[in-house]
Amino acid sequence: MHVHVAQGNPSANSTKIWITKAGKCYLCNNNSKIPNKTLANIMRIIEARSREVIQKWYDFFGEISYYC
Repeated sequence: MHVHVAQGNPSANSTKIWITKAGKCYLCNNNSKIPNKTLANIMRIIEARSREVIQKWYDFFGEISYYC
């Protein structure tokens, strides 16, 4: 499972972050060129709220598969 993030308005070329079963984040790409410090903060927030993100994913898609 993964999330897309972008600085400013959402875009088709957004940054992609994978979420693991343990709730940790791995950067897939930073296509939207979010500054490293900002991106690190975003990833910390996603990790802190990973259970909520995972539940929302499941509620929407009805299944979950993890990168790792």
